Formats: sequence, structure tokens, C-alpha cells
Amino acid sequence: MNAPDRYERFVVPEGVKKVSYERDTKIMNAATFTVEREDHTIGNIVRMQLHRDDNVLFAGYKLPHPLQYKILLRIQTTSQSSPMQAYNQAINDLDKELDHLKSQFEGELAKHTRDY
Repeated sequence: MNAPDRYERFVVPEGVKKVSYERDTKIMNAATFTVEREDHTIGNIVRMQLHRDDNVLFAGYKLPHPLQYKILLRIQTTSQSSPMQAYNQAINDLDKELDHLKSQFEGELAKHTRDY
């Protein structure tokens, strides 16, 4: 079969950065981030988090091809922020949100485990 090996979907090859950044030369405060070895799950979560930021004018992502395991995340911001700042803030906010979700889940799990 011509399908690539399954591990290629997850393992970032040597010499390839997980996230790369390219400024847009035609649009002010716009950039494209290439996130290697990710798919719609991460793309949609980061896009939705970026939409919560008032300084973000546009946030969208696409998968260039089903057999290319990367997403292209495009961000345009107001003059008060940069795409890099918006991306970093979104990732930090998601990290805090997921830590909170994890601690809540573990607390509820411990509560129910004691009862049984």
C-alpha cells in the first residue's frame, strides 16, 4: 500500500521545527504559523482561542493536504498586538484552561473513587 507509516503522523523529523513563523509581506500585522504533525484538533482549538482575543482580526487554519501532517494557522491582529503575541497568549491561555480541567477531573475522580 502507498500510505505513509503511522508514526509519521506524530513524530517530528530531526531538523524540523514543531512551529515555524512567517510574516506576511502584503498585510500589516499578519503571519502564518506552520505547526508540524498536528491536525484539525489542535487547529480548531487554537483558532477558537484566538477568536476570544479582541486584538485578533482574523484567525483561521487549513490542512494543505490529507497526507501532509501539518496545519497552517493564519493570524491577523490590530496594531496593538502582533501575531506572535496573540499566538503565544492563546497557547498560554489554553495551557491554563487544560490544567484547570485536569485538576477538576482528578478531583471528581478522587471523590468518586473514595465512595466505591
